[in-house]
Amino acid sequence: MPTAHDLSMLDGDELSSRLGESRRELFNLRFQLATGQLDNPARVGQVRREVARMLTVLRAREILEAEGAYVAPSAAEHEAARAKLAAEDAEREEKAAAKAAAAEAEATPLDLHDHDHLDDDEEDEA
Repeated sequence: MPTAHDLSMLDGDELSSRLGESRRELFNLRFQLATGQLDNPARVGQVRREVARMLTVLRAREILEAEGAYVAPSAAEHEAARAKLAAEDAEREEKAAAKAAAAEAEATPLDLHDHDHLDDDEEDEA
């Protein structure tokens, strides 16, 4: 989960795009929750906190800019924050894919054999 410090090291455009992505994910999670398809209900709370954290960073930046005290992060800080957040995103996606693969492997199709079940006509003849 991204920290406020990591988010504050991103530029405004990138932070806004991440905010949009998180809001879309939250919408999808709520939809899945309503339809009973959500595997991990704790993710809703995590994404809500991420959205709140991003909004807080944007608001703090807005206040600092109005006061004239905002200092943009250096290019190195920006790149380090982007790399860390990208690694966290990749790790979360990898875990989700592994969990989905494990769930798919556990799901076994019904094994119905035609010869185990006699039709009603065949039962009458027997």
